[in-house]
Amino acid sequence: MELFQTWNAEEALSHLIHLAVAYALALPIGWNREREERSAGLRTFPIVSMAACGFVMIAIEVLGIESEGQARILEGLMTGIGFIGGGAILKQGDRARGTATAASLWATGAMGAAVGYGQLDIAVILSGVIFLTLSLLSPIVKAVQEKSDTAGEDV
Repeated sequence: MELFQTWNAEEALSHLIHLAVAYALALPIGWNREREERSAGLRTFPIVSMAACGFVMIAIEVLGIESEGQARILEGLMTGIGFIGGGAILKQGDRARGTATAASLWATGAMGAAVGYGQLDIAVILSGVIFLTLSLLSPIVKAVQEKSDTAGEDV
């Protein structure tokens, strides 16, 4: 029962808010990937963001915010989320598909970590830029791909 003796409701509420913000900021990105029928989507992005936030908050509690161990936590997060993103990349012929989803997963992890460190401005900017990049540039990418496919048929 030692666990409940150290329970701090105010701290728990603060953690819950951080995790909810990380989750909410990732939802539009996950929605975009889901709508585009990508390998990772509405469930994966919020989980990645929330997990990154959670790992950072645990590290702060255990190591302290000033600890040099914080760098190792970030290094592990970057590597681990990169590994998850690697699973989203598929090679089809001479093209690789899923690189935008993989990069978005990686950036979403950074966004969750930013929330965990209390850097809400960075997290909001990352969320907005990721979502806008995926939404606004997608039609341009499709047009370029269609044009290159058509040019390949003329050869």
